[in-house]
Amino acid sequence: MSIENDLELTKLYDSKYVLNVFNPTPIAFTRGKGVWLYGTDGRKYMDMIGGIAVNSLGHGDKELTTAIANQAKKLIHCCNYYMIPQRSELAFKLCNKSFADKVFFCNSGAEANEAAIKIARGYFYYKGHPEKNEIITAKMSFHGRTMATIAATGQEKFRTPFEPVVPGFKYVEYNSIEAIENAVDEKTCAVMLELIQGESGVHPADIEYIRKLKELCLNRGILLIFDEVQTGIGRTGRLFCYEHYKVVPDIMTLAKGLAGGVPIGAMLCTDEVASGMRPGDHGSTFGGNPLACTAGNVVMDKLNSPDSGIIANVNAVSSYLFEQLNALKSKYPQITDVRGKGLLIGIEFDGSIQAAGMKTLLMQNGFLVSAIGTSTIRIAPPLIITQREAAMFVTALNKILKKRK
Repeated sequence: MSIENDLELTKLYDSKYVLNVFNPTPIAFTRGKGVWLYGTDGRKYMDMIGGIAVNSLGHGDKELTTAIANQAKKLIHCCNYYMIPQRSELAFKLCNKSFADKVFFCNSGAEANEAAIKIARGYFYYKGHPEKNEIITAKMSFHGRTMATIAATGQEKFRTPFEPVVPGFKYVEYNSIEAIENAVDEKTCAVMLELIQGESGVHPADIEYIRKLKELCLNRGILLIFDEVQTGIGRTGRLFCYEHYKVVPDIMTLAKGLAGGVPIGAMLCTDEVASGMRPGDHGSTFGGNPLACTAGNVVMDKLNSPDSGIIANVNAVSSYLFEQLNALKSKYPQITDVRGKGLLIGIEFDGSIQAAGMKTLLMQNGFLVSAIGTSTIRIAPPLIITQREAAMFVTALNKILKKRK
């Protein structure tokens, strides 16, 4: 029995049998095409959140779905005791297009960040400095929901219910090089940052801050970790967000958009940092499986193909959106800020509009976004969204604000 098209039964089963950690909106979707999702209610919705920056190629991309289906017919999973050609190919593509020399594959951004934390500590352990095991992260950061990554996350609300948390983390103000300078000591092994803090309201790092941070890490002999789980894979208009800053990390984490919707995570590092893990030190049963890596290879091929024009499209549509959203900001005082990079954009409102309320109003008008905190909505649509589709979102937002003026 399938309940795919029965929303009421889905709601019943969900409330009765699914652990309620998401508090889902009572709508469900039967299929998707491009930037559109089609609901069991017969309506279509523009997916302006893209599965939280996951559906990089949109829904139903022919090359991606064909490759996944063909691979599933041949081999879905193979134990990591053996060579996996799809994994090797994806590792090559990621290293070839980035600073990295080595890749570890897993299943999510949190797992990728776990690997980054472990290898940073392991690097100094194998160099004979086990005391260098503390990692500096930023206040209001978000690095995942495992025990180590909630400890790395600079938001107390994610840690308090699950204390005691993993020790070895310090939290400093974001975009303050002085705060990091004051926090570094003989125990520091790494600084771990998002180049855009997505879960606190889409706050980009200042260019000068990141460049001074790199200099500090080099001078103090500590590792620099960029969490690009949300910003990587074309999201900000470059393949990786660090390219905007012209600063190269020692370690980088990826996930979300890497396989276009198939669960995958990746921790990338230099050969030097790779000495922080030896055979048996880490692993993942499902990480690097043929199915996920096949999907990742398609995404990498399409993003890096001159013929696809996807990265160019991100930049073009992003420029249009920022222009139009800032025009709305000038028109409506309820919008207090528009920020982000590429197709990761936060729109902040004053106290007269709650983020959750705006999210609901947009959904009622056929547009899906996420609400962050009380005042900000986030958009992170598929990278293939057209200017015409983006204009539809702007028009809907204008219509809502005009009614509330």
